[in-house]
Amino acid sequence: MLTAGESHDPTSATGAGSVLSLIRAGEAVTRADLARRTGLARSTVAQRVEALLAHQLVYEAGGSASTGGRPPAVLAFNRSAGVVLVADLGATHSRLAVSDLAGTPLTEQAYDTDVARDPEIVLSWVHDRFQDLLGMAGRDGADVRGIGIGIPAPVAFSRGEPVAPPMMPGWDGFSIPGWFGRFYDVPVLVDNDVNIMALGEHWSHWREFEHMLYVKMGTGIGCGLVTDRRIHRGAQGAAGDIGHIRLAGHDNVLCRCGNVGCLEAVAGGRALAARLTARGAPASSSRDVVRLVLDGEPLAIQAVRDAGRHLGEVLAECINFFNPGAIVIGGDLAEAHQQLLAGVREVAFGRSLPMATRALRMVCSQLGDRAGVIGAAIMVIEHVLAPDTVDRAIQGYDRAARGEPRRFDLGTAVTSQSG
Repeated sequence: MLTAGESHDPTSATGAGSVLSLIRAGEAVTRADLARRTGLARSTVAQRVEALLAHQLVYEAGGSASTGGRPPAVLAFNRSAGVVLVADLGATHSRLAVSDLAGTPLTEQAYDTDVARDPEIVLSWVHDRFQDLLGMAGRDGADVRGIGIGIPAPVAFSRGEPVAPPMMPGWDGFSIPGWFGRFYDVPVLVDNDVNIMALGEHWSHWREFEHMLYVKMGTGIGCGLVTDRRIHRGAQGAAGDIGHIRLAGHDNVLCRCGNVGCLEAVAGGRALAARLTARGAPASSSRDVVRLVLDGEPLAIQAVRDAGRHLGEVLAECINFFNPGAIVIGGDLAEAHQQLLAGVREVAFGRSLPMATRALRMVCSQLGDRAGVIGAAIMVIEHVLAPDTVDRAIQGYDRAARGEPRRFDLGTAVTSQSG
């Protein structure tokens, strides 16, 4: 069984995997188009296409317009060739889904959760919910091609392990891929929840932008960075942790990280709820804060607007440094978007360089709390359908199946998480 990074067919740059990528993107959907686009001989293209058809990764969808003679067959990606299981685990609530291979959820559910529990307990619960959702989608474990998990913590992406997670005691260094490996022989990818939200939002609505920031304003505050249309994780996977940037004038506010004056400790949902409760407007979570805002509670409205101003201070520095084309704000507090955005824009645009904000788009999330499961699905799909992975899967199957039919499985082509 080959793992990520092992040697493979040197022709894979124009192998079946690359042909599949062109078909998936709609850039070449007939054999003639593929030959022109790849420079391969038509006979070679035919071999690549036949391999993809044999393994049910593509199908012939019909004929295209013809200038004479028989219309050429149009090839389409078979999005039903498998499913991926995805979970966006938040501090207090989570969303899980079963997605097809185009990133469209076949079924999904939101749940109240407590991610601070022991990892064995939490992941056992996730596994049980996956089984329920597979049944609802009419699929089973044999259809699973990969698993994607988002967690509210720093992650060593190459290993799929949380790193010193403040809200998840007992999870430090715990191998999430290793745990799921007891049940599935497929790649398991784990990332910070804000990164998968950024990926989901960018993939769904902002793909024309090369550089984007996604800010999650919930119990805590985090940021996902998209650069050159890819998630930027940094050297150790800690990029985008703006929640622990220090705000001036708040040295009396202690953060759970041990420092003082952190943005999250001042403007995060947990901090706002505690402050409102102390002032006579009871709230226990970021969702309660939003409920108070929507009910017209003046204290809550002012608190969220002030939180926006504090976020704007930090984003002004990010805008000057990173120069994104778009900033998308999501998370629970974004539900109070009128007050939150007003505060953010007031400070961020006022303190940023005019050149950096000239064409900047600043909006609230269009996917809402679904951004995470969409992003987790895309993360896994792009991994298991990468050209090299598809080529390895086909070659491994063909070698093992000479004279002995076997089930083709993308999931076993990669057995370790890779970036």
